[in-house]
Amino acid sequence: MELVHEFTYTVYAKEGLPIGKGPYGERQCFEFREGVVQGEHLNGKVVGPGADWILMGEDSWFRMDCRTQIQTNDGAYIYVIYLGLVEANETFRLAVKEKKETKFDNQYIRAYFTLETGDPRYNWVNQALFIGEARLVKNGPGMEHKVYRLA
Repeated sequence: MELVHEFTYTVYAKEGLPIGKGPYGERQCFEFREGVVQGEHLNGKVVGPGADWILMGEDSWFRMDCRTQIQTNDGAYIYVIYLGLVEANETFRLAVKEKKETKFDNQYIRAYFTLETGDPRYNWVNQALFIGEARLVKNGPGMEHKVYRLA
């Protein structure tokens, strides 16, 4: 098995809406305001509704729960779901507070992605498994994900 870099996905969100503490931890909703996808085979922008309904655990780990859509540069629409783990360590928390970027190795941010489309030009995304690593971007809230296909 090998990892093939398929695209880089950068997304910016509005400030979080506090849902509050529930039985699984404290949840916030970060509505996506803009985003871009850049890769050899997939390029486009984030469109329509989308958000991260992130769960902040008492163990200093956050659980991403994201859904959005991509409109490709040639007009296809792709539904995207990604779930993952965020290590909310001191470096991460300070960068969030100061709206600064982090490096990929400053914290553990990993996700698995499911892509879905009815456009035959992008049918390959329906039968592929994707994983990614991420970092915070400046002027956030926002993240940059390097997304890989398992080949």
